[in-house]
Amino acid sequence: MEGFNSKNTERLDKCLGIIIIIILVSIFICLWEILVKVKQIPVYLLPSPSIVIRTLFSNIKMYSKATLVTSIEAATGLGIGVITGIALASLLDLAPRLERSVLAVAIFIKSTPLVAIAPLLTIWLGFGMVPKIIMTALLSFFPTLINVLSGFKSVKEPLLDTFRSWDASRFEIFFHLRLPFAVPYLFAALKVSAPLSFTGAVIAEWTGSSAGLGRVLWLSYSNLNLPFLFATVIILAIIGISIYSFLILIEKRVVFWNNY
Repeated sequence: MEGFNSKNTERLDKCLGIIIIIILVSIFICLWEILVKVKQIPVYLLPSPSIVIRTLFSNIKMYSKATLVTSIEAATGLGIGVITGIALASLLDLAPRLERSVLAVAIFIKSTPLVAIAPLLTIWLGFGMVPKIIMTALLSFFPTLINVLSGFKSVKEPLLDTFRSWDASRFEIFFHLRLPFAVPYLFAALKVSAPLSFTGAVIAEWTGSSAGLGRVLWLSYSNLNLPFLFATVIILAIIGISIYSFLILIEKRVVFWNNY
């Protein structure tokens, strides 16, 4: 009975949180609309929400195609970055002597401004999807590597001693102990990397692309077409929020032991 009440309380808190967010967003949009109308702010400086929404729905086909292109680039780059990060973190855990040198290279890559790398990738690899995928992979790789490696190292010494007392090999300890401990850390990395993957793809598209949301942003900025620019920003914000919420939902199903 107590568990049932706690679940109902949790659901009620979630519903209240969603309602409060909806109310706050609605108030913000109304104030924005009123401000533009009262101050008669030109469209090229600040379009009203109604104009932005009208622009979005009247160009829904164009935005759908651009979103699809950017999504493919972001998802592919994210997959490559996450898989590479997990593989390298596993290697460093099994061969700890390599950790210092490999992390030094990883930190060097992370410290290099990706905005400066994007034009070079476009010059070297052209205007296709490959530079965007590489940019996204670079953004996703470092958080995954650091978080998963931290997860491997989070295993308590008494647990390690227990496995060693059972004469478990290094690989058995890795697969049956370290990997499960690293799963929550992996989701923490994904909640950072997944929204960032779209940022990486858009930055790369901005520097040179024939399609995608980044190109729409660049054209809107070049022509001072702020309704198109705001509509694109709204799409990216919705995508980021949706991905983050989806990952939280999946995390609760996969890392079920954290719910107790």
